[in-house]
Amino acid sequence: MTALTVSELAPDRMDAWDAYVAAHPNGTFCHRAGWKPAVEDGAGHRAPYLVAEDASGIRGVMPLTLRKSTLFGKALISNMFCVYGGSLVSDAEAQAALDDAAWSVATENGIGVLECRTVAPAHSGQAGWHSGGAKAATFIRDIPTGTGDEVLLSIPRKQRAVVRKTLERDLRCDWSPSLRLVYDLYARSVHSLGTPVFPFSLFKALAEAFPENHVLQVIYAPDGKAVASLFSFHDGKTVLPYYAGGTVDARAYGAHDYMYYQLMLWARERGIKAFDFGRSKVGSGPYSFKKNWGFEPTPLEYEFRLANGAAMPDLSPQNAKFALMVKVWKRLPLGVANLLGPMLARHLG
Repeated sequence: MTALTVSELAPDRMDAWDAYVAAHPNGTFCHRAGWKPAVEDGAGHRAPYLVAEDASGIRGVMPLTLRKSTLFGKALISNMFCVYGGSLVSDAEAQAALDDAAWSVATENGIGVLECRTVAPAHSGQAGWHSGGAKAATFIRDIPTGTGDEVLLSIPRKQRAVVRKTLERDLRCDWSPSLRLVYDLYARSVHSLGTPVFPFSLFKALAEAFPENHVLQVIYAPDGKAVASLFSFHDGKTVLPYYAGGTVDARAYGAHDYMYYQLMLWARERGIKAFDFGRSKVGSGPYSFKKNWGFEPTPLEYEFRLANGAAMPDLSPQNAKFALMVKVWKRLPLGVANLLGPMLARHLG
């Protein structure tokens, strides 16, 4: 076996990176190389994606993003703005090499936290590594093939009744809305939750990084008003509804229920087999919402490597440190929140 080296991903090696991710049993859309330019151009962070390889080819990859924030702290995250992350490797040597290289990036930048967004821990019992605990879960389920009725019948009875009602309300799903409209509806939603909105530049950069792998939706009420939106990713095997937004009227119309059902139908028509509902905190409203759709939670066991004296990060809105900020943010005029929010939210992905 030839010598193993670790280097940062070069622009001309992105296709090779994606081929390795696609072939790896644990590869996800969140490991794709396109996140690197999207995060760098759209959120202004450095993203040193690491590749372990020898003369035979790639033996491991690790997407990374450097966060340096006075308010939210410093961290090296795999993978920022993503549900999933951590390294993908072919062998233990590649794992060790990527871990060492990532920790070198952290220490060189004065960072004491390396966060790996793994589904299952890869470093149990190793010195310096800690589990974040299963505080959140992801929700993935197969999409039934066949007719639209089969998709509807796969939804549990109570939630199926909700979806049926939305189909009687003369809602309309637009599959070619402007990115700006999708973003504006998303901004309204996060403002109502007391959360700063991500930069529009991030949405734009993601759409440009994955031109063939994203889909936009806007749901219109019977009166013609846009009430809900969704920015989703897909990779031929899985569709991932990612950024959902809506107005205060969305709930009354059941617009989100209608929107997700339409996405399931859209995915099924294109031969996509799985629906990944994404991450939700255990015990939260979205967690219960996804279970109501018949999705079973898979615990997310994120891992953290901590320098001596470093504390486990907690950027949850439930953190007392940010509780006042959430209350104040909800009261800000939407225009002001959308102006100030991106400067903060780019550190929260």
